[in-house]
Amino acid sequence: MRGEAVVPELPEVEALRDFLAEELTGREIVRVLPVAISVLKTYDPPVTALEGREVTGVARHGKFLAVDAGGLWLVTHLARAGWLQWKDPLPSGAPKPGKGPLALRVALATGAGFDLTEAGTQKRLAVYVTDDPAALPGIARLGPDPLAADFTLERFAGLLDGERRRVKGALRDQSLIAGIGNAYSDEILHAARMSPYKLAGSLSEEETRRLYEALRATLDEAVARSRGLAAARLKSEKKSGLRVHGRAGQPCPVCGDTIREVSFADSALQYCPTCQTGGKPLADRRMSRLLK
Repeated sequence: MRGEAVVPELPEVEALRDFLAEELTGREIVRVLPVAISVLKTYDPPVTALEGREVTGVARHGKFLAVDAGGLWLVTHLARAGWLQWKDPLPSGAPKPGKGPLALRVALATGAGFDLTEAGTQKRLAVYVTDDPAALPGIARLGPDPLAADFTLERFAGLLDGERRRVKGALRDQSLIAGIGNAYSDEILHAARMSPYKLAGSLSEEETRRLYEALRATLDEAVARSRGLAAARLKSEKKSGLRVHGRAGQPCPVCGDTIREVSFADSALQYCPTCQTGGKPLADRRMSRLLK
């Protein structure tokens, strides 16, 4: 994917939820070991309060993953470069703080457990301990979940009504719709045959319906591909399933045109001109400046 990290979005976090629910439910947490102290965003109650508790379930809130240890929750947001690595058994001995990717380790009484890791230098992985995940600011601000039964076409149309932003930005706004990031917004717009630069509030009823159907189908298909996979396989599954995102310069799988890219300061979008923009390449001001 041209060096871009495989960032966890709703389908991958949903698959992690399923995986952890099966592996953790009914098992006792014996140790929670923060290796990078900066990962902890709450301090009361401390992470040690989770020790000795039995896991009773796992939930997802947008891109947040929440482990229920009998009413006390371990909540994490993997951000751009975070990941969860399941290990059975866990390595013996306590992990040593350092410059490696390991941020936090959770050990079970069975000897298994998981590590939260984060690659790169921008440390955005976040861990919280709380008795109410809904009270965390990041979760409290989330918009509706697009996989929920009540996320209807009418509700979706209401969210877009009056939006003056480009549709790409609207889809990625977690306070508008929870869980969609850079990759799946590209995939949804390609499936909907829609320009990422189109204004969200200007869509006709037919365009809104087409975008809604593409959103549901794209996410449902991604979740179905990921469901049942071990955590270690989820990144490669996401990468292999993408049709346009991260594939600039390759042929569009629908029409054969060359997939194009627009670069920004810290990300890029990919699209097919024939399928999405009437054959016209979108302006890439960043690249234009580099070519001067």
